[in-house]
This record gives sequence, structure tokens and C-alpha cells, in this order.
Amino acid sequence: MDDKTHWETIYRTKASDQLSWTQTVPKTSLDFIEAFQLSRSARIIDIGGGDSHLVDFLLEEGFRDITVLDISEEALKRVRFRLGDKASSIRWLVSDITNFQPDVDYDLWHDRATFHFLTERSQVNRYLSVARATVHTDGYAVIGTFSENGPEKCSGLPIHQYTEQELTQELNIGFQKLKCITEDHLTPFNTLQNFLFCSFRRA
Repeated sequence: MDDKTHWETIYRTKASDQLSWTQTVPKTSLDFIEAFQLSRSARIIDIGGGDSHLVDFLLEEGFRDITVLDISEEALKRVRFRLGDKASSIRWLVSDITNFQPDVDYDLWHDRATFHFLTERSQVNRYLSVARATVHTDGYAVIGTFSENGPEKCSGLPIHQYTEQELTQELNIGFQKLKCITEDHLTPFNTLQNFLFCSFRRA
């Protein structure tokens, strides 16, 4: 099964409370974004946004230029349905991030839990190339991955666990690390997953 078919099946057959990554409030992401003090006209792209609630909170905060990208059209359909009329103000992109060809640049690249699914060197290199092409100078990136103490698989797929040093090293061409934290994410099943979140400035 290819990646797109896998994720379409996941979102077609499982409710949000059956998905380990579900968050009612994406507090860590919102805290990082608040720290950047972006204007409300800043361009924001959420990579692998799935049916995350981040876009809901960004709209509530008054951000007006939001793009959500995901490999699964089913995932994006869920969010559009949830947002109702508000969905028309969002740009929705169905794409594998390693095949994404941006037509504009962004002030903020946000990715919670896409990067760690890229387990081949060629995928990682392509992701980083896209990120460098997408985020303009002095823009920001927030990337969340499973930490070295996190799971080794997610949704039946192998992932790559990251240490702060390793994630920083991956982004050292084109990005300057600002801050890293780890946190325990409480899943809908009442289990804990340890995440690493790092923020970067585009150099």
C-alpha cells in the first residue's frame, strides 16, 4: 500500500478519537506561534495538518492567510466540514510534502508529526529542500517529531525518532535553531507519547 492510500484509508475508517495524535487544543504549537509575534496577515502553512484543530485556533486568533497541506483528501474534508463557512477562507492543498512545489513563500512553516515519517534519506533531503524554498528569509519553522523516548511506530508505520541535536543538524543549512522542548502528549487512549518540538528562523 502506498503512502497516500494508507492515509486515505486511515481517515476514511477512523474517527478522531481513534487517532493517537488527536489534540483538542494544540497548546505547544500555539505557544511557539505566539512567541514569534507574527502579524495577522502573515502567511502560515500547516504541513501534514490532517484534521488538526490548529487551523481553528489560528482563525480565532485573527490570522487571515492560512494554508493546510496534507497527503489525505479525506483528512482535509473532515476539517472543511468542521469549519463550515469558515473553510472558504483557508487554502487547502492535497499533496505529499516531498512532491510539494510552492508557488508562494511563507512566514511560518508548521509541522507536527510529518517529518518523522520520512525514513529514507532521499525523502528527508527533499523535505528540507522544499522547506528552504518555502520559508522566506527571517521566517520561522516549528517542527514536532517523536523524541528518542517516543514511539518507534505510528499508525502502523515506522518513524524516525529525533534528538534535539539530530533535528538541529538536519536543519542547519538554511535555518537557525531558536528553541527546543520535549513534551508528553496524552493520546485519546490515555497513553503518553514523548515529542520533541523545535523552532527555527530561516537564515
